[in-house]
Amino acid sequence: MNKPHRAPLAAPALALTCAFFAALPLGPLSAAEITPEQRQAIEGVIHDYLMQNPDVLIEALRAAEDKASRDADAKAALVLKDRRGEVFNDPATPVGGNPQGDVTIVEFFDYRCPYCKQVQPTLQKLLDEDHKLRFVFKEMPVLGAPSVTAAHAALAARLQGKYETFHAAMMATKGQITDEAVYQVAGSVGLDVDRLKRDMAAPEIEQAVKANLALAKALEIHGTPGFIIGEHIVPGAIDLDALKDLVADARKG
Repeated sequence: MNKPHRAPLAAPALALTCAFFAALPLGPLSAAEITPEQRQAIEGVIHDYLMQNPDVLIEALRAAEDKASRDADAKAALVLKDRRGEVFNDPATPVGGNPQGDVTIVEFFDYRCPYCKQVQPTLQKLLDEDHKLRFVFKEMPVLGAPSVTAAHAALAARLQGKYETFHAAMMATKGQITDEAVYQVAGSVGLDVDRLKRDMAAPEIEQAVKANLALAKALEIHGTPGFIIGEHIVPGAIDLDALKDLVADARKG
């Protein structure tokens, strides 16, 4: 349902200011022509009104936040339209689920993010139930140096054919994620850790991570997890029903 349009509640303060000017016998004035005494009187009128009606400030701030949010959403939608290839079909980005699926879920995530780990079982359940889903893994290490190490290790694991195995093990890892923990997980899933470390230093892996971070910023995804499903950009963790609704909506589209 469309929200009714409401004029900003700061308008009464503006009206008072206009009324003040109208009461002056001097006719129209420019800002440069206002005397210090007149400016002080105007500021006093506005100050007194806002002190007596603090809800005006609250509503003005809310209106500003709403506008900023709408502007950000519109900007992100344009970026998604213009950069769909990077979002959905970047060859440097691992793909899971059904590679020929009819709907793609893109997730931006960090292995140290508790919300990413919280939503992981939900994502896996959805993929297990719906075999027409394609899943795109966007490494987005934003929680410190160990996150960067984990992201590089994951992309290097892809070269040994174990990206998804390593990804699942990292998401299941409890406690603090350190560089040492990353290598322990790598060894536990059968990766050649010495080779992994060499591959992690490849410039194309660093470039892939940087590209993901830049893309997330352009899409107004500022934290993890962040999802893209169809035309929807969804920040934060999401439950199974909401995921299914977004997938259904994408299929209709």
